[in-house]
Amino acid sequence: MALDQEDVTSEGELSLIEHLTELRKRVVYSLIVILIFMAGALVFSDIIMEFITDPIRTFLPDQKIFFTGPMDVFLAHLKIALLSGVILSCPFWLYQVWKFVEPGLYDNEKKYGLGFIFSGTVLFLTGVSFVYYLVYPMAFGFLLQYDQETAQAMITIKEYLGFFTLTTLVFGAAFELPLILTILGIIGVIDQQFLRDKRRYAIVIIITLSAVITPPDVISQVMLGVPLVALYEVSIIMIGILGRKPPASTDVTQ
Repeated sequence: MALDQEDVTSEGELSLIEHLTELRKRVVYSLIVILIFMAGALVFSDIIMEFITDPIRTFLPDQKIFFTGPMDVFLAHLKIALLSGVILSCPFWLYQVWKFVEPGLYDNEKKYGLGFIFSGTVLFLTGVSFVYYLVYPMAFGFLLQYDQETAQAMITIKEYLGFFTLTTLVFGAAFELPLILTILGIIGVIDQQFLRDKRRYAIVIIITLSAVITPPDVISQVMLGVPLVALYEVSIIMIGILGRKPPASTDVTQ
């Protein structure tokens, strides 16, 4: 009996090691693809730099961003190339995410792979575009034009790119909410009723996160919070359609 118990333990440990090995492999593959796209983006870093700084330059004196250290501009080009690599390689690292999740799915659920990659890419790019074309202009317009008579903005490239990179990735990731919840529904971790029951808590969490990860103005917080609440409701619908159904109960009568 003792030997049997040891065998069970060994099998459990081996299973955990296999999962960690698979996770490491998928992370490495994702990083390789991101670095390849990053190298390609470096060729066009001047164009990308102008595009990325455009939302804030409109509201700055002489439309210029400053730098204070000799390495700031060089590091800025590396940072925007890395950000571009993450965005452009989105379908590829989503594929790695799917390949990691796939072993835990039933055969009839593995057919959703292409839909996962496509919808995940669309949602991520929607979040990135949303913050760039809507949130940044409104937020910078409010923050940088407030009380210009007594203070003048002097934004450095280091500060701006740190803010831009983090906020852009956060919005892109936040818009993946329906995909994440739907996958959890497909593998049976949550169901439609669970999301309905936890709706109040979810809204409180969304509002709190929106206040933390967005620029410190009400406009930006609302512009992240409202879409996320809407995406949460979309998740409820999607899980109702695609979520794992409980096994049908069978009544055996004597």
